[in-house]
Amino acid sequence: MAETATVPTYRRAGGIGRLLERYPFLPALVIVAALLLLNGFFSPNSLTFRALTGLLSTYMALILLAIAQAYVVYAGDIDLSAGAIVSLVNVAIVVLMERWGGGAGAVFLALAIGLLLGLACGLVNGLVVAALRLQAIVATFATSIFFTGLALYILPVAGTPAPALFWRTYGGRLFGVPFVFYILAALVILLAVMSRTRLVTQLLAVGDDQQAAYQTGLPVIATRIKGYVLCGLFSALAAFCITGDTASGDPLVGGKMTLYSVAAVVLGGSALSGGWGTVVGSLLGALTIGLINSVVFFMGTPSEWQNFVQGLAILLVLMAGVLAGRRARS
Repeated sequence: MAETATVPTYRRAGGIGRLLERYPFLPALVIVAALLLLNGFFSPNSLTFRALTGLLSTYMALILLAIAQAYVVYAGDIDLSAGAIVSLVNVAIVVLMERWGGGAGAVFLALAIGLLLGLACGLVNGLVVAALRLQAIVATFATSIFFTGLALYILPVAGTPAPALFWRTYGGRLFGVPFVFYILAALVILLAVMSRTRLVTQLLAVGDDQQAAYQTGLPVIATRIKGYVLCGLFSALAAFCITGDTASGDPLVGGKMTLYSVAAVVLGGSALSGGWGTVVGSLLGALTIGLINSVVFFMGTPSEWQNFVQGLAILLVLMAGVLAGRRARS
């Protein structure tokens, strides 16, 4: 799951550089471990199994969105509409589940439609950015407004409850094990399989040197479109998790998540310029953001200062991660 460019253009020197080249997510792993210790220091109960399960349930949506963003970043692109896709899928499935009675059949059918909706949004982004050759940051910002508008049309006011069957399953247990751990296990298996696919290698090759990839015969446009489709798919999965966690529909629920997902990708060791990255790092980057928020809360930071302290802490950790990544590529 630690994918890097197949033809790296960097010269690694020293054992640390070679280690970071092979496992670019190591700095993020060290940061997560340090933040866990800080959480335990300020609140010993935060390291209990129940507390860690709650943390994972809360930030599983951000983990999935960071992974979604990573596949786009691999190719040197970016998706500023990822959070809007989360919002759109969230309200769509909640409304459909409610109208169809909230039973098991309605839940599964609504989730299937939610996946198709996420794929469609990703395809739109891919066509606009790759096929029409618009700047990714501008084009996806525009589509984010469009997707948010659709979400507000479907559900103008937040608060429509999700069926109890859905959120109780997400927050419940299966054979004594919290359901969120089954989600995590399935995610790990899926990422392990995807890391060995040709698509991931092609995305990294395009991000490393798009012109060279084109000259070697790689389908650059199709590859970039597939990256955005993957982003739409994982954004839809993130919407399922945030629906299970909040138990309601909210047309603006993904608003802040987009930039958090970009920060998580960078914290995880991926290069926004493309060609270098790891989805494991993105997963750890999302956990880093969650643990920073927990530390700030357990420190007893006054509410009016929490955003300031959280932002400063993320900035410092981001700087440390970027410096470690530069060392790996120097």
